[in-house]
Amino acid sequence: MTILVTGGAGFIGANFVLDWLAQSDEPVVNLDKLTYAGNLDNLASLQGDARHTFVQGDIGDRALVQRLLAQHRPRAVLNFAAESHVDRSIHGPEDFIQTNVVGTFRLLEAVRAYWSSLPAPEAAAFRFLHVSTDEVFGSLGPHDAPFTEQHRYEPNSPYSASKAASDHLVRAWHHTYGLPVLTTNCSNNYGPYHFPEKLIPLMIVNALAGKPLPVYGDGQQVRDWLYVGDHCSAIRRVLHAGQPGQTYNIGGRNEKTNLEVVRTVCALLDELAPAPARAVVDARTGQPVRHYSELITFVTDRPGHDRRYAMDASKIERELGWTPAETFETGLRKTVRWYLDHPEWVQRVQSGAYRAWLAQHYGAAVAA
Repeated sequence: MTILVTGGAGFIGANFVLDWLAQSDEPVVNLDKLTYAGNLDNLASLQGDARHTFVQGDIGDRALVQRLLAQHRPRAVLNFAAESHVDRSIHGPEDFIQTNVVGTFRLLEAVRAYWSSLPAPEAAAFRFLHVSTDEVFGSLGPHDAPFTEQHRYEPNSPYSASKAASDHLVRAWHHTYGLPVLTTNCSNNYGPYHFPEKLIPLMIVNALAGKPLPVYGDGQQVRDWLYVGDHCSAIRRVLHAGQPGQTYNIGGRNEKTNLEVVRTVCALLDELAPAPARAVVDARTGQPVRHYSELITFVTDRPGHDRRYAMDASKIERELGWTPAETFETGLRKTVRWYLDHPEWVQRVQSGAYRAWLAQHYGAAVAA
């Protein structure tokens, strides 16, 4: 048997592929377009592993997907492929519509044709698992109950709107055509191989370089943080035991303000990589840095910035027996340690185009 993973060179997808092959000999066919966040360095440890077949391509290329399905005959397709950064979606929404909406549609159509051709026992066992986000639900007030699977969709950014549309397509393909789908909506992930434009890796990378740590607005936006390894274990559980047509919220039960997250990262770096010992110098002033929190810089808030996300993961806990293994403290310590131990990975992903993007959105001092 085989599984097909789309977007398997990105942050969550690569962690899933690595995790899957660490626990199973079932082969993985990995389809990824290798846009800015898709990175073969994430999969370097699988080089020469016969269980892993990498194909560079687009989920919107229906002919390619059809060939892969016919050749490898997977028992499941797991769709991680997505454009996934809110700021990028605000300044360039078309790519998000093309990948997240049109691409998902074309992928669904290729999978539906394949599934329809399977013998009855294989068709009954087949699954299409679609990985989505808590952002489709919009924003919560400070005293609102966390999102449940029944919460109505209220996306507020081009990114979340495109993911909401893809979720609706997946649901419709189940109800209209009977395709056995599963949908997961996760909270903010963090961990190894996270592209350093996202909050936690950006803070780690910039702090070590003495660059400003940009915090949007007042920094009081609240997110529920989920260690990526826990997310991977939840997806495996949903694939194994989830009921077709159902959605499952996956959360870490770790609500933190952005400012609290940044200060915690700084405190861990003070412990694990003290700024004086590394001779870190503030890029703005040229002065030595004593504590990384000195680099925190408040910047103009993101347009339409959702104030709070929080996930009620009681359904997956109750029905499938899944709970996260990591606390925020243990997961963040592992994450900071990973970035300290892998500076070469960070250097390779920080291309000139990436620095130009940071300068445009956070200011030249951040990207210098």
